[in-house]
Amino acid sequence: MTRHIADRQHETGAGRIRNFTRQDREATIHPAIQRLLTRRKQEDAGGGRRMAEFLRIERGQNA
Repeated sequence: MTRHIADRQHETGAGRIRNFTRQDREATIHPAIQRLLTRRKQEDAGGGRRMAEFLRIERGQNA
């Protein structure tokens, strides 16, 4: 006797996990992008002193 058409297992495990991880990955910012965004802020913190040094050199004050 064969099985009834309704007597089969559902294959939801791998597909559900794959779609969940894809949605989670797309919902967040990639760590490399996050580092790039924060790095720019850190560089600007000392930018005033750097600009002052460039202006000093431009004016010809080497000391």
